[in-house]
Amino acid sequence: MKKAMDMSFDPESLKYNADGLVPCIAQEAATGEVLMLAWMNDGAVHRTLATGRVTYWSRSRAAYWVKGESSGHVQELVELRLDCDRDCLLALVRQTGPACHTNRRSCFYRALRDGGEVEVMAPVE
Repeated sequence: MKKAMDMSFDPESLKYNADGLVPCIAQEAATGEVLMLAWMNDGAVHRTLATGRVTYWSRSRAAYWVKGESSGHVQELVELRLDCDRDCLLALVRQTGPACHTNRRSCFYRALRDGGEVEVMAPVE
């Protein structure tokens, strides 16, 4: 088995979009379940790596938000991965409670089936 190379990481080496943002997919580390997609800027990447709590950039509020800061539905960072083009991140997390603001485990709770949209996940009680 090939050993992983240890390389230093510079968040500025990511390919941010014109707004200075990069998409970040949050995935439950233990199960592989895709939880949500949000945006990070350079500062959010730095804060996430420094604190171990996933921090995003809210486009609507133009401010940082630490996942779970107000809801208690925390995302603890297990590992942050880069895609091959360095223009998307994958945050492997330990999710406490629902990840979605609709109180569902995942933001991906709707499916397109047989030409229609169906809800495949109910809110958490």
